[in-house]
Amino acid sequence: MQIDRSIENAVVVTTVKGRLDSSSAQRLDEVLAAIPEGSSGVLLDFAELVFISSAGLRVVLKAAKLARGASIPLAVCGLSPQVHEVFEVSGFSALIPIHQSRETALAALT
Repeated sequence: MQIDRSIENAVVVTTVKGRLDSSSAQRLDEVLAAIPEGSSGVLLDFAELVFISSAGLRVVLKAAKLARGASIPLAVCGLSPQVHEVFEVSGFSALIPIHQSRETALAALT
C-alpha cells in the first residue's frame, strides 16, 4: 500500500493506493492520527484503492471520529465499485460523505 498526503485549499488529502487490510491499516492509522492545524477538512482519496478489509474500515471510522471531535468534516472520494459496495454493506455510506471525484469532494469541503 502507498500513502500520499498533501494539502489542497486547506483540505488535508490522503491518497491511498493498493490494499487496505490488516497488514497495512496500522500505517494509515498513524498518518491519519494527526490533523494539521488550520485544516478545513479531511479527504480520503480512494481512487486507487483496490481492496478494503474490516481493519481498514476501523481506521476510516477512527479518522472520522477524530475529525468530528475537532469539528472538521471528513469525506471519501473515488471509490471503485468493489470498495463502494463494502462501504454500502457496512453502513459507512450513511456515516461518511462519499464523492465521485476529488474535485467534487474538495468543493464540498471548502
